[in-house]
Amino acid sequence: MRRWVKIAGYCLLALLLLVVAAIPAVVGLRPIIGPRTRPLVERTFEPTPERVERGRYLASSVSGCVFCHSEVDWQAPGFPVKPGTEGGGRSFADEGVPFLSSPNLTPDVETGAGSWSDDMLARAIREGISHDGRTLFPMMAYPQYKYMSDEDVASVVVYLRTLKPLRSTPTPTDIPFPLSRLINGAPEPITESIAAPDRADQIAYGDYMVRLSICRDCHTPMDAQGQVIPGMDFAGGFPLVGPFGQIASSNITQAPSGIPYYTEELFLEMMRTGMVKARKLHDMMPWNIYGKQTDGDLKAIFAYLKTVAPIQHRVDNTLPATDCPRCSLRHGAGDQNKPAAN
Repeated sequence: MRRWVKIAGYCLLALLLLVVAAIPAVVGLRPIIGPRTRPLVERTFEPTPERVERGRYLASSVSGCVFCHSEVDWQAPGFPVKPGTEGGGRSFADEGVPFLSSPNLTPDVETGAGSWSDDMLARAIREGISHDGRTLFPMMAYPQYKYMSDEDVASVVVYLRTLKPLRSTPTPTDIPFPLSRLINGAPEPITESIAAPDRADQIAYGDYMVRLSICRDCHTPMDAQGQVIPGMDFAGGFPLVGPFGQIASSNITQAPSGIPYYTEELFLEMMRTGMVKARKLHDMMPWNIYGKQTDGDLKAIFAYLKTVAPIQHRVDNTLPATDCPRCSLRHGAGDQNKPAAN
């Protein structure tokens, strides 16, 4: 009897060792050993008027920093930021992410970023590592902000220093296990200089602005593991959650189910007003933020979107949500789509 117990014990130990050995092969080592990161450096960004203005533009009209790090009036048209809360952070419990809060980015020393170095902020923005070395949840769009130029990230940091200090302590982020470990694979250290794209190249500059505006993240569906579904860039269907309930992002490719009928003039009008002629967009499309961009920047974004591969994927929030064989999610008109061709 003892012999069989001993054999069973050896088998169980072997199985346990096999499982432990298999984990890195499945998810990699990062969830175990921690994120890729670089040491902080001593650097200070000179607070010039030009940087303050550029940083204000990027943080308030392009990247959405102020929107995500402030309280929002969900009852007002366009879901504006509540005055007096700018940069103070907020909980995302009402937006489908109960464990997540954005931190206070104002210069308050005790509750905000007043004691954080310039490189701490720059590393968090582009590399996804918080001031205390934790991996930031990728809802903070560092996978896109990693393309931000050195001068633009300096401008954003300089602008954040000008915000009114607020004593604000949002509920601390508490990412559940194992998600808290799996996200360690997302950060990527930036060790080389990043130059801004040539604005004369409208397509390249449009790609840059699309990344900083996080268009791809909201308009591309993801699977249950938070991974982008291959071949579905900008095809819509990503669930957007708030006190209003849940809707799905639109297909903004040139496919018939997307926006092939958009002209440059209509695109600018939509961004400025939140209207597509007589049709009102849902306010989760942050037109009141992006509409503050310059004509040149919006035209570059539209020029780039025109180059995106067309993907047939119908999303219609006026219809009941149904299972979609194309993206494997549930959204309006989901059952009107076909599975992707192999």
